[in-house]
Amino acid sequence: MLDIQHYRLLIELWLSIYRNGRYDLAITSIPSRNDMDRLQAMIVFVRVVEAGSFSGAARVLDVGQPAVSKTVAQLEQRLQVKLLLRSTHGLTPTEAGLRFYERALLAIQEADEAELAARGAGEGLSGRLRISAAPTFARLHIIPRLPQFLEAHPGLDIDVVLDDRMIDLIAEGIDISLRMGTLADSSAVARKLASSRCSVLATAEYLKRKGTPQVPADLANHETIVYSQMNNVWKFHRETTEVSVLVNGRARFSAAEGIRAAVLADMGLTIASDWMFAPELAEGRVLRLLESWSLPDTDLWAVFPTGRLATAKARLFAEFVEGILQEST
Repeated sequence: MLDIQHYRLLIELWLSIYRNGRYDLAITSIPSRNDMDRLQAMIVFVRVVEAGSFSGAARVLDVGQPAVSKTVAQLEQRLQVKLLLRSTHGLTPTEAGLRFYERALLAIQEADEAELAARGAGEGLSGRLRISAAPTFARLHIIPRLPQFLEAHPGLDIDVVLDDRMIDLIAEGIDISLRMGTLADSSAVARKLASSRCSVLATAEYLKRKGTPQVPADLANHETIVYSQMNNVWKFHRETTEVSVLVNGRARFSAAEGIRAAVLADMGLTIASDWMFAPELAEGRVLRLLESWSLPDTDLWAVFPTGRLATAKARLFAEFVEGILQEST
C-alpha cells in the first residue's frame, strides 16, 4: 500500500502531466503553495462545473459566492488558461476546462483514498456528507442508526434530504442517494445494496372486518391503497402462471408515508416491501397475504451523481447502510 507521501506525489503527478496537445497548462510554473490549497481549488472548480454556476457551487460548499468566483479566477490565472465560458445561461467548461475537470475528479478521489490509507479504512473521515433518501425508509431504517455512524466518524457532518421524488443529485449537491425500485436512468452510477420481498399487506384489524383474500381475484372486492403514479393493475406469479388483477384503488397517495399511514389506519390493503412495514410485521399488526403468489422484489440502490467519482465518505456510508440491512434480515 502506498504511504501518504506517495499519494501526495500522485496528486502532483495528475496536475503535472496535464500537458496535452495545445492545452499546455504549465502546471510547473504555478507559484509555490501547499498541496491542500491546490486540492481545495480543484474541489471548488469541480463543484462549479457540476452546479453550472458560482452560486450553485457556493451553496454546495457552504461558502460565499465571491469566495468561489475568486478561487476559480485565481486558478485560471495560475494555469494561464481559460477554464470556463460565462454566458447568460450559466457556466460551461472550455475544452481545457473539461480536461482539467476530469483529472481533478481523479485527484480528489486519490486524496480521499490517501486519508483512508494513512489513518485506516473508515477512520478520520471529515467534512460534510449530503445524503438523499425516501422519508419512510430513512425514518424506519437509517435515522435510528445515524448516531452509530456519527460516533464512528466524529469529524463528519451530515445533511439528510428526505424526498420521495427523483431529485437532481448534482444540482442539489447530493453525494449519495438511497433509492428503491428500478432505476429510471440506466447510466446512473449505482450499486445495489439489498433486496426486500414485496407482498400484499394489510392490518389484522382490516382483515377482521373485510375478510382475507385467498386468491388474487379476491382483491377486486377489497379496498386497496395505491401509489398515484402507478396503475391499478397488480401482477402476480406462481411457477409459470401469471395473473393480473384490476384493483379498486379508491385511496391514492403520492408518497410512501401516505400509503403506510393509510394501511395502519385500517383503510385497506396494499403492495409494499417488508422494509416499509418492518415494525408492524414483526409485532403481527400487519400481515402478509397471498404468500403462495410472488411479486417482484424491491431493490435498494446507492446512487452517486453521474460523471462524479463516489467519495470515500459516500462509499463508506453505502457500506454502513448495507450492513444495517444485512443485520435486519
